[in-house]
Amino acid sequence: MTQCSLDIIAPIAAAIVPPSEAWHQRARAHLDTLTKPLGSLGRLEDLAAQMVAVLEDTSTQPLAKAVYIFAADHGITAEGVSAYPREVTHQMVLNFLTQGAAINVLARLHSAALHVVDVGVDADFAAIPGLLHRKVTRGTANMLRTSAMTDAELAQALHIGIDLARSATAAGETLLAIGEMGIGNTTAASAITCALTGASPQQATGRGTGVDAAAHQRKTAIVGQILAHHFNSPSPTPLDILRCVGGLEIAAMTGFILGATQSRRIVIIDGFIATAAAAIAVALAPAAQGYLIAGHRSQEPGHQLLLDHLHLTPVLTLDMRLGEGTGAVLAMPILASALALYTQMATFASAGVSEAKPEASEATV
Repeated sequence: MTQCSLDIIAPIAAAIVPPSEAWHQRARAHLDTLTKPLGSLGRLEDLAAQMVAVLEDTSTQPLAKAVYIFAADHGITAEGVSAYPREVTHQMVLNFLTQGAAINVLARLHSAALHVVDVGVDADFAAIPGLLHRKVTRGTANMLRTSAMTDAELAQALHIGIDLARSATAAGETLLAIGEMGIGNTTAASAITCALTGASPQQATGRGTGVDAAAHQRKTAIVGQILAHHFNSPSPTPLDILRCVGGLEIAAMTGFILGATQSRRIVIIDGFIATAAAAIAVALAPAAQGYLIAGHRSQEPGHQLLLDHLHLTPVLTLDMRLGEGTGAVLAMPILASALALYTQMATFASAGVSEAKPEASEATV
C-alpha cells in the first residue's frame, strides 16, 4: 500500500496544468516572422516554442541554469548486478564535492549551479560541506527479496524532491536538469521500464556500468525474477512500482519533477534512470509531460523504450551512459541557443527583408 505517498502526491499532481497552448501558438507565429526560411531552424524551433509555452512572458529573461544530482544506494547490488562495488556511490559523491567528475566540468563550462543531494547513500557524510544532506535511509532493501522501500521511506523521498524543486523555484532557477548516482540503479530502472511499458527484461536490461556477457545475462534474469516477485497484477499503480522496485534517488527525482512542473519550470531529464523517474511522474500527472525535455539518449536499451513511452525526442545522441546529469547539462547550450534565436533575431518587417512570395514552395534568404 502507498497511501502515505499518495497523500503527498495527489494534490500536487492535480495542480499541474499543461504549458500554455496560447503561448505555444504565439511562439510558432513569431518564429515564422523571423528572417529565415520557414522551419529552417528545425528542432530548435520546436524547443523554443516549448520553452516559451512554459516560461510565457519571462522567456525574454536570462535562463538561470541548475543541475541536481540525487545519490543513493541499492540493495540489489548484493546480487552482483553491477561491475562496480556499492562503495563507488559514496566515492563518487565525494568526487562531485571536490569538483573532479564529468558533471563538475560541464556544469562549470555551461554556468549551471550544481547541487548534490544525498538521499540514500550507504555512508556517513557527517557535516561535509557542499552536500545537501537529505538521507532517508542507507540504501534500499534488496528488491529481489522484498520491496525496495517502505511507503514511509517512499513518501519521505518524494517529499525531498518536491521540497528541493520548491527551493529551486524560490532561488529563481528556471532551467533545471536532473541526474543521479547510484550503483545498481540501472537494474531498478529496467524493472520500472518493464512494469510501466510491458517490455520484457531482455528488451529493457542493458549492461549498466559495463558488465560482461555472463553478468548481463544474469542481470536480465534477475530483473525477470524481480517482476515475478512483485507484480502479480497486470496493472500495478505507479507508486507501487516505485516502492517495490525503485530507488530513493529515483523517488526523489520523481518528486522533483512533479514539484518543478507544478511551478512551471523546464526540466531536462538525463539518461535511463532519470527518465524512469520522469515516466513515473507522468504516469502520476500526465500534464507534467509538456515541461520535460530529454537531454540525450543513453546507450541503455531501456532508455529508448521510455523515450518512446513518453513521446520524447532527445536533443542529443552521443552514445553516452554515464549519468550524473551529464547529458542533460550538455543539452543546455542548445536550449539556450534556441531561446536566444527566438528572442533576438530580427523579423522580416524590422529588418526590411522581403518575405517569400506566396506562391513559392520554399523560401531562400
